[in-house]
Amino acid sequence: MNASNLNRPEPAQAAADGYELRYSSLLDQDRVFAFPCDAAGHVDIDALDARTRLDYFYARTVIGREFARPTVAPVTLH
Repeated sequence: MNASNLNRPEPAQAAADGYELRYSSLLDQDRVFAFPCDAAGHVDIDALDARTRLDYFYARTVIGREFARPTVAPVTLH
C-alpha cells in the first residue's frame, strides 16, 4: 500500500473495533496512517498484517519529526 494513502482496516474489522489511532504527517497534509484500536488507543499489533505492522512501528518511531502525536477517533463508515 502506498504510504501516502490512508491505511484503513477492513470495514468489518473497523466496525467491530469502533476506533482508530491516527498519525497525521507534519510534512504532507494528505498523509495519514490509521490503525484499528480500542477506546484507549491500544493497537492489537498481533492482529495487523505484516505491512501494516511495519507502517505502525514507523509512524511511532518518527513522532515529532515526520508525524504528529497520534489521536484516537471513532471510525466513521462512509
